[in-house]
Amino acid sequence: QVQLQESGPGLVKPSQTLSLTCTVSGGSITRNGYYWSWIRQPPGKGLEWMGDIAYSGSTYYSPSLKSRTSISRDTSKNQFTLQLTSVTPEDTAKYYCVREFDSWGQGTQVTVSS
Repeated sequence: QVQLQESGPGLVKPSQTLSLTCTVSGGSITRNGYYWSWIRQPPGKGLEWMGDIAYSGSTYYSPSLKSRTSISRDTSKNQFTLQLTSVTPEDTAKYYCVREFDSWGQGTQVTVSS
């Protein structure tokens, strides 16, 4: 059974870059056919798909976040990473890494505040 675990800072200052890592166990991120995504949920709002990285390494981003988002991977560590640049308080949310869409990490809270 695949398990995902997010890690990264819980507090980021405005204008800085938010970086989160998802460590995957129980299954390879290069396994054919699987896509690995980042999804967030701001307080009191719904889930927002941010983007994903395919088993092949191809990436896809939400149009609304594309200019600020980058997803990469380290296959030697079976990890994939989110970078979100120029953050504002509106980026405060719980961030989840997901194997689309059957396996979810527990989520990590990120607050953007000075």
